[in-house]
Amino acid sequence: MKGYIYLLVAIAGELLGTVSLKAAEGFSKIIPSILVIGGYGVAFYFLSLTLKYLPLGMTYAMWAGLGTALTAVIGVLFWKETIHLPQIIGLIFIIAGVIMLNLFKSASA
Repeated sequence: MKGYIYLLVAIAGELLGTVSLKAAEGFSKIIPSILVIGGYGVAFYFLSLTLKYLPLGMTYAMWAGLGTALTAVIGVLFWKETIHLPQIIGLIFIIAGVIMLNLFKSASA
C-alpha cells in the first residue's frame, strides 16, 4: 500500500510540473518556473521511493499513463484545450491499460 501512496504523490508532482510548464511560458515567469522544478523534483523523488515496493515496468506505466491522461483532462478543464473523440478513446485505452496492469499483476509475478 505504501508504494501506491508514493506513486500517487509522484503523479501529483508530475501533474504540477507539467501543468506549470504551460503557465511558465518558456520559463519567463518565475513562480510557475519554480513550480515546474519543484513538481518534477517531487515526482522523481517519490517515484524512486515507489520502486522500493512496486516493480519498475508497472510503476513507470502507471506513472506515465495516469500522468498523461490526467494532464489531458487538466488541459481541457483549466486551459480550455479542445479534445476530440479519437483522443478521448486513446485516453480511455491508457486508463484501461493501467487498470489491467493492476488487475493482473499477481498473475505475472
